[in-house]
Amino acid sequence: MVMSMTAFGRAKTVGEKKDITIEIKSVNSRFFDCNVKMPRTYSFLEEKIKNYIKTQAVGRAKVDCYITVESHSELEGEITVDRDYLESYLGALRVLRDEYGLADDISVMSVARNEGVLICRKSEEDPNEDWEQIKLCLDEALAGYREMRRAEGERLLADITEKIEKVRVMSEKISEFSESDKSGYRAKLEARLRSILDDNSVEIDENRILTECAIWADKIAIDEELVRLRSHFDSFYELIGLDEPPGRKLDFLLQEFNRETNTIGSKCNNSQIAHIVVDMKGELEKIREQVQNIE
Repeated sequence: MVMSMTAFGRAKTVGEKKDITIEIKSVNSRFFDCNVKMPRTYSFLEEKIKNYIKTQAVGRAKVDCYITVESHSELEGEITVDRDYLESYLGALRVLRDEYGLADDISVMSVARNEGVLICRKSEEDPNEDWEQIKLCLDEALAGYREMRRAEGERLLADITEKIEKVRVMSEKISEFSESDKSGYRAKLEARLRSILDDNSVEIDENRILTECAIWADKIAIDEELVRLRSHFDSFYELIGLDEPPGRKLDFLLQEFNRETNTIGSKCNNSQIAHIVVDMKGELEKIREQVQNIE
């Protein structure tokens, strides 16, 4: 199934002690890269959340997960000062003041704005209960996130398939022009060789002329490239029918499409084929950009 790496999901659960809101969004990436932003008191669950997102929803993508916890009680835990961190932080501020001549506006409120200074020590609760509450909200957010990935994947696939078919039609036109061009080129080359030999009073060797014409006609022939292109079209439909994510393989396949198209462009001496090649490369570039969003 084709799934997009660009998606968004959001959920909110209301509990007796706290409300939890989770937002998940992702963009394309070569690997799985997950960043979780949540209250420090729940940071012990960060790796568990990352692993859960990976196993439940994402093979590869750059994922940002935002978790907000609103407690119903006025005091959820004890707030203390991280004295070691505070001393280091104040020392750095003094260096800025003394060495750079900055105004000394150090105050309680300005220092307290630094997240590392104050520590909220969570009141003793069951860690499993914390995880179950977050997991409940996470499952809802992931459900919406997966649905958006699926829907966006379908749109991407429809657009890519339409463009692939355009490229197929173009390749068939190239094949038609190539067949007529090949025989015409051989005839022109043979006539040109005979003319040059006659002008220079050189005895004509019929077998040699036929051999040279055949060699040059073969050099401009694009039959092999067209055969490989047809094979690539078949490979495309095989890949999008697989159960596994096809993104990486489709990206590689697009490189092969481009390779054959470039070779055709370098071989052809036909202006009609040259124009079609330019259009093909344009469509292939659009497809490549879309494929970058597929897992």
